Amino acid sequence: MSVTTKDELAKRVAERTGLDGGQAKLAVQATIDEITAQLEAGNEVKFTGFGKFSAVARPAREGRNPQTGESMKIAAKTVPKFSAGAELKKAVNG
Repeated sequence: MSVTTKDELAKRVAERTGLDGGQAKLAVQATIDEITAQLEAGNEVKFTGFGKFSAVARPAREGRNPQTGESMKIAAKTVPKFSAGAELKKAVNG
């Protein structure tokens, strides 16, 4: 069974931990909220073996409108990034 939504993830967490569905939903949402808050504050979130969440600054750059071919400026922005850890990579690669 694949997990594609927060509700499905919460259901799987409930099954594995014995938490009731509501508690599992709160735990999943609290985890997501805390990772988001740490990235907003400019911090990294590391789970040893699993991976690292970080915020990466992308500089402004020149781009092209794909429909017209006109050049346009793309503003600088900060984007979230996830880097997989060694254990996760190993698990995915079998």
